[in-house]
Amino acid sequence: MNLFDVYPLFDITPVRAQGAYVWDDKGKRYLDLYGGHAVISIGHSHPHYVKRIARQLYDIGFYSNSVQMPLQQELADKLGVLSGYDTYSLFLCNSGAEANENALKLASFHTGRKKVIAFKGAFHGRTSAAVAATDDPKIQAPINETDNIIFLSLNDTNAFEAALQEHGPELAAVIVEGIQGVGGVQIPDKSFLQALQAGCERVGALLILDEVQSGYGRTGKFFAHQHAEVQPHLITMAKGMGNGFPVAGVLIHPDIEAKHGMLGTTFGGNYLACVAALAVLEVMEQENLIDNAARIGKRLMEVISALPGVKEVRGEGLMIGVELTQACAGIRKELLKEHGIFTGASSNKNTLRLLPPLCISAREVQKFLEAFESVLYKSELQSI
Repeated sequence: MNLFDVYPLFDITPVRAQGAYVWDDKGKRYLDLYGGHAVISIGHSHPHYVKRIARQLYDIGFYSNSVQMPLQQELADKLGVLSGYDTYSLFLCNSGAEANENALKLASFHTGRKKVIAFKGAFHGRTSAAVAATDDPKIQAPINETDNIIFLSLNDTNAFEAALQEHGPELAAVIVEGIQGVGGVQIPDKSFLQALQAGCERVGALLILDEVQSGYGRTGKFFAHQHAEVQPHLITMAKGMGNGFPVAGVLIHPDIEAKHGMLGTTFGGNYLACVAALAVLEVMEQENLIDNAARIGKRLMEVISALPGVKEVRGEGLMIGVELTQACAGIRKELLKEHGIFTGASSNKNTLRLLPPLCISAREVQKFLEAFESVLYKSELQSI
């Protein structure tokens, strides 16, 4: 049986990883500036993380959500304190797409409405409602098509106000990423996020912040939207939440009432998922990884902005988009093949994404900067 062909693959087979490094089956070491789509938050194979999961396996790995699981409440309490959302409720699931799907359903249940405002260039996942709210026809099957999604340009406050005027009484939610990742690291203006919150409150819609990629300390705050000092009704998270173990969640405003049967999950919040997520929070706190992301990210962006062939650097903390004057595919291949460095792409062919583990050190960043500068200079000379 063949595997279904989903992604173009690099000719690399990782077999071991530690911290910010990955080793392949030939023994070659790679510096990971991509974190497997921003998933690796506390570093590969962190000892505390490994021990927590291994110990839990000796006791019990799984039972369904039909019994009490104190680990779920322990996770909710720890997450509430560290994120600043201790008055919210937590729904646990398995992936970012599920988190966004359930957030959109909750908004519709709560308001009794159908319409949603979403933004061009966003990516919210591959389940039906998440796909419908994603402005990418490549992933929209006929079943995903809907007249209830209104797509607007990011940071266009006038268009948003016009949409509220036209659709306000029908509007269930506005969904926006803390920072657009797949879209090329596009940052919502602080004033724009504040306008979204005010507009939602005015018409009785819910504001959903998709923090699947931009959350969990990546931007130097626990959630990216906290840079703008807004407070959404629903916050979705995944990726860095489990450091590689599938776990996701929705933080839910206390005004949104829970009813049995409204949401459900078989695997969400299982024992292993909870200890993985708890281990991530414990390491983030003990090792000050959010501060490290802010400090290292600032240094990275300052140096990269002065390199040849760099048009613009966008980002916060360790969520960085580097827009080049040329397509970045060749640059990424050169970094990987010649220097052993993983980087990421985006829907903008000229924008390279950097999403390293939050534990990355100044020394490791310097190694990347030297390699990146070398590759860019080589590319510039070849284009003359």
